[in-house]
Amino acid sequence: MKNKVVVVSGGAMGLGKAYYTRRSIVNISSTRYNMSQTNTESYTATKGGITSLTHALAVSLAGKARVNAIAPGWIDTTESTLSNADHMQHPVGRVGVPLDIVNAVMFLCSDKSSFITGQVLPVDGGMSKLMIYHEDNGWTYEDQGGNI
Repeated sequence: MKNKVVVVSGGAMGLGKAYYTRRSIVNISSTRYNMSQTNTESYTATKGGITSLTHALAVSLAGKARVNAIAPGWIDTTESTLSNADHMQHPVGRVGVPLDIVNAVMFLCSDKSSFITGQVLPVDGGMSKLMIYHEDNGWTYEDQGGNI
């Protein structure tokens, strides 16, 4: 049996019963489900909803499909010219590219992840684990008025 990628829809509950399955649903969330910036409430809330849907479906579809999510961080989808600082702020030393997401999805759809379900896999170069403080490692914060 080949691995299958199933798009979540109303028909997802009708998948055939099995105790071991190669069927996988991979939702795309964002690291923003767990982090925020000013004025991103609606985006953050939707990504939180996708994350909750992921673990709920993992339980409801147990034995029929494994359900996980990818939480991308900064992924350059436009092949932009980025600064060295853009890259170096990531613990891995670069901004992500679409192939990073593809590789994570392929892993979650493979037999190598057969014991993983209901999880969110951050694909963010370590940014969601990096603590940034004012004047730490040369980083400074200035508000729009120039006050510190």
